[in-house]
Amino acid sequence: MKDFDTFKELQKTQKAYQYVLTLASWDSNTEAPKASFPFRSEMLGIISGEHFSLLTDKEYVETVNDLYENGEDLNNRQTREIEKAKKNLDKIVKIPKRDYIEYSKLLNNAQKAWEESKEDSDYEAFKPYLEKIIAMKKKMVSFRQKENQHAYDVLLDDFEEGMTMEKYDAFFNTVKEELVPFVKDILKKKSDEAPAFVKKSYPVDKQKEFVEYLLDVFDFKKDRGVLKESVHPFTWNTHSKDVRFTTSYHENYVFSSVFAAIHELGHATYEQQVDDVFDMTNLKSGASMGIHESQSRFYENMIGRSKPFWNTHLSKFKSMFPSQMKTIEVDDFYQAINRVDETFIRIEADELTYPLHILIRYEIERMIFNDEVTVEELPSIWNKKVKEYLNLDVKKDSDGLLQDVHWSNGMFGYFPTYALGSAYAAQIYYTLIEDIEFEKLVEENRIDKINKWLRNKIHCYGSSLKPREIMEKVTGEPFNPKYYIRYLKEKYSDLYLK
Repeated sequence: MKDFDTFKELQKTQKAYQYVLTLASWDSNTEAPKASFPFRSEMLGIISGEHFSLLTDKEYVETVNDLYENGEDLNNRQTREIEKAKKNLDKIVKIPKRDYIEYSKLLNNAQKAWEESKEDSDYEAFKPYLEKIIAMKKKMVSFRQKENQHAYDVLLDDFEEGMTMEKYDAFFNTVKEELVPFVKDILKKKSDEAPAFVKKSYPVDKQKEFVEYLLDVFDFKKDRGVLKESVHPFTWNTHSKDVRFTTSYHENYVFSSVFAAIHELGHATYEQQVDDVFDMTNLKSGASMGIHESQSRFYENMIGRSKPFWNTHLSKFKSMFPSQMKTIEVDDFYQAINRVDETFIRIEADELTYPLHILIRYEIERMIFNDEVTVEELPSIWNKKVKEYLNLDVKKDSDGLLQDVHWSNGMFGYFPTYALGSAYAAQIYYTLIEDIEFEKLVEENRIDKINKWLRNKIHCYGSSLKPREIMEKVTGEPFNPKYYIRYLKEKYSDLYLK
């Protein structure tokens, strides 16, 4: 049997290349100048090619396969490492190196093209890139599809281990059957206009100051992380001691920066709290994107949009924006940040209509990988679904199909994890409030205690446990979407139907 130490040594070199590529990607999304991208793409293509060679090296392939087939002497953690290595190896080993490099270069260039197209609200400018990305994605998936396996199932499993269209269909059917009628009832109760203070101008420099304040509130470890600005908020990490995240600032919509920051702080806290014993392993990150989104949505919604949170922190917010907020009290503010309304932008959507945004993207991705729609037709399909689910007429591409970064990064199959993660978060929430005095801790500004509970129950394990194992370990039962429906109905009935 190949020695496990050999596997670790070979993987260490792979990690060095991955480290460089990860930092380059971070730079691409934050500070790299626009004119740098053609040259940068060529250089990163070369590095990606070298990384590919390491990932498909004969000795490494033989080592992983041998340990996978004959790993009886491995402990549980080592077995999980080999399982993940084998799965990742099977994803890439059949892909021709030339295609791998071509795809990497395409994504490097598509990122900046998407940013510019979004800024100009010009789908036609981005369409050639998206067309190539989808064609390449289908080709890459074809190399690793098993017999009778659907292409989209391959992609769904990439982001949430064990998930398929069949399982997501059941989940989204529950959402549609039980939540859509409730959403319509709530929308009938909403006021026609958001409160005036929501639409006022909030200086960006003060927004940045408040977000910096939030880093301390959420006990973000600044010696192990950094905050930057990007077009689309995201979190990136290389290991538990280097966790980076971004937010974006909009002068006329301050809530966007605040709640995007809290959302990303959920992701970042998860990564900072993974046990550092996993730093040099392939178990060093979150269990899955669904579990990851459960944490970001938990921080954003269960904490950040709660009344106890703003009972404590509204005074700080008002001190930053005295002219905009001078007459606003906590009840007004709480109602405003939880106001239900149809909105074009997913990351600005309220908690209740949010899953409908994900449903739109899920159904369109299914159509793409079922070959039911062309790239030319995508905007019209998008706009029709927005009209169907949100009763809105999309007027510009930046409010429609161009609003999200994911497709420019080839991340098809990711979107469903946002809704799944929200549902995971609800189930975790009902367990957590039985264990600790959640609202009291939030109001007393002791979020570090909540972080500790989540670290011990979820974060510390990294991806050494599978998503279903995490959910059963934390909540004592398998995933159940009924908790999500219960959570939303309880919260929004209290806000709108009393």
